[in-house]
Amino acid sequence: MRLYILLSCLLLAVICNSRVDASQVKFAPLCSSNSSNRKRGCDTKYGCGNYGASRGSRKHMGLDIVCADGDTVYAPFDVKLNGKAAPYKKNNAINDGINLSGEGLCFKLFYVKPDRYSGTLKKGAKLGTLLPMQSVYPGITSHVHVQMCDKSDPTKYF
Repeated sequence: MRLYILLSCLLLAVICNSRVDASQVKFAPLCSSNSSNRKRGCDTKYGCGNYGASRGSRKHMGLDIVCADGDTVYAPFDVKLNGKAAPYKKNNAINDGINLSGEGLCFKLFYVKPDRYSGTLKKGAKLGTLLPMQSVYPGITSHVHVQMCDKSDPTKYF
């Protein structure tokens, strides 16, 4: 009986420890030209890329990671592709993105043309290509916009 209780406790400990602790998740590099996931600072005309930055009467609900137009965008960890995520109601050259989940997180990447919208990818695999931000916002620091599904601050994951 004691052996059964000991084995049960051991199994429970293994199950509990195998759960992902999202607070310890860190995004691997998102863009081919930015291996450190450098965050976008402030542009004179377009504002700042940090979470909560002012956008007139609203707040920026994501974090912008510098990425050059046409860069390869990578999966930051093993992810499931959960469909299209468009940042704008009105269509334009950068109105594309993808819903993703992995490591206990649900998030969206905007301004990316994914190679596909469903399936799974391993960490570091090509997810897609950064769309031409300069064609819509000339002079902006081109970037991937990372937004959590619940619109919480993603900064702690970088």
